[in-house]
Amino acid sequence: MLDTLENLIKLARERKSVPVDGSYTNKLLSDKLLSKAKVLEEVDELIEAVEENSNIIHEAADVFYHLLMYLEANEVKIEEVMLELEKRKK
Repeated sequence: MLDTLENLIKLARERKSVPVDGSYTNKLLSDKLLSKAKVLEEVDELIEAVEENSNIIHEAADVFYHLLMYLEANEVKIEEVMLELEKRKK
């Protein structure tokens, strides 16, 4: 399961260093406004899906993907986020 998350992070970092023409991931990584808009849109869609009890897993996956790309586009490393979460454990 964590392999999937690691693979997404690896993909984002590879695409940042070696862009691929026409790649949606590259569009998100290079256009911070688009990336931000997609995170907001996907969170809205997830909330709606939860409230309607429909398509929740699909929408949650979209949120994870777009959030990871947004963080990478803004030079925020997921490892730092994980360390912060670890600090909060009681």
